[in-house]
Amino acid sequence: MLVKIESGAELSAPEREFVECLRKLPTTGVALIDLQVGPESGKRQVDAVVWTPRGVTVLEARGFRRRQSGILEAGSGGRWTISSQPADLEQPEGVSVSDQLEHAVHEVKVALERSLQDPGHLCGAVVLLPWRGAVVRPARTTLRPGLDVVVANVTDTTEFRIYLENFAAGPRAWTADRVLAAASALIRSCDSDIHLSREELLGEGFDAAAPKPKPIPARPAPRREPKPENSGRQTAAAWVVFTAGVLGTLVVLGVIVRAVLTDGPDVEPTATTTTGATATPHSRATMPAVPAGGIATPRAQVECWPFQPGC
Repeated sequence: MLVKIESGAELSAPEREFVECLRKLPTTGVALIDLQVGPESGKRQVDAVVWTPRGVTVLEARGFRRRQSGILEAGSGGRWTISSQPADLEQPEGVSVSDQLEHAVHEVKVALERSLQDPGHLCGAVVLLPWRGAVVRPARTTLRPGLDVVVANVTDTTEFRIYLENFAAGPRAWTADRVLAAASALIRSCDSDIHLSREELLGEGFDAAAPKPKPIPARPAPRREPKPENSGRQTAAAWVVFTAGVLGTLVVLGVIVRAVLTDGPDVEPTATTTTGATATPHSRATMPAVPAGGIATPRAQVECWPFQPGC
């Protein structure tokens, strides 16, 4: 990692070991060390501001006054402990490490915004540097979303490297030009003499331009089953069925026409006869009339049908 320190900076022993840890990391990034961030009336020392291709994080390094090993319990409020014993950190009494980290993140964000730079989402971490040979676990603890505690020293930087490579899960949006603009603006606001060039950032591994977004794949067309090819036999069979249907229809029509022509109106219907007292008008009309002289005269017989008038 590329590390930039202001000339004449006075670093404590834990801070020097912290800088050595940063320089040993094979992670792409640039770290600005020991910046005085904030307004002139109240500048705040920030141990490190680190840019990676995916984001920005503010780091506060803290060493131990004595050798301590055990289980770390750290929270956003209250005193930190190691195996139920107070963590003896190089920290002023009555000052919360969590509060210092939150204030440092806020000051860096405000300084970048005043310089018309978009910092995006800033993260932060307290880096604990135990004495060599001491073991403090867990090596990483989350105070709250975006703020973590990481344990590291020169002999064991594994968890520290994992944190720097994964604290931001976004795309590689920080190109060399964007990092140079933001870092230079922060350096000017702090009146620091740190010099940073684009060539150094490119050599460190920052992208010259933002990678193009991956194209959204087109929606696949609905799958359609291929139509079976018509064979010669299928075509011949279809024509046979069609011809048979047409011929059958013609035969039926011929039968109907013949029946209509044969059963015409000149066909005499069968006369109906009745017996007994309930004689129909047909039976009464066919009886010859007897004149007053008593001699019946022959009369042509007339056929009458039910409901026929004049019979």
